[in-house]
Amino acid sequence: MANRYAALLRGINVGGHKKVPMARLRALLEGLGYVGVRTHLQSGNAVFTADGGDGGDEGTHAAAIEQAIEKEFGFAVDVLVRDAAYLKAVADACPFPAADLEPKQLHVTYFSAPVDEARFAAVDRAAFLPEDFQLGDRVLYLYAPDGLGRSKLGAKLSTPALNRGMIATSRNWNTVTRLVEMTHD
Repeated sequence: MANRYAALLRGINVGGHKKVPMARLRALLEGLGYVGVRTHLQSGNAVFTADGGDGGDEGTHAAAIEQAIEKEFGFAVDVLVRDAAYLKAVADACPFPAADLEPKQLHVTYFSAPVDEARFAAVDRAAFLPEDFQLGDRVLYLYAPDGLGRSKLGAKLSTPALNRGMIATSRNWNTVTRLVEMTHD
């Protein structure tokens, strides 16, 4: 049985740092034995199929990809791997009216571990209205009406203190839904 996954690379190709060309990333993933490799945009989104058995687990795939990237490019990159069913469940569970919003207004931050309200208790949500966030299964959904670039709440939520001990990487709603499509093709 084969499982379809998305690899979410954190912090590559931003401001000329940690350059990872997508063609080389695809070749690297194929070299690890993955098939059906495709990338989306230049910001570190790749989908692949892992054959055999149960397809392996997300953590094993993430570790293999991280090691291969460091060997190939000479720098460390955090990677989260999520399977097709999880990606679809995250999109389906969005607490905001995604169909009524512009994609730039809605973002999902994927975490390497579960998160709970206690982690974000110090955030005065009322001070950031109409911006808002909700937590889900290893994700945070952010509604930013003026986009992430102007979001004061987004800036607050991305501080190292709130994300300590975890990998966190964000995607806009267009990318969230595109990764669902790509892992279900």
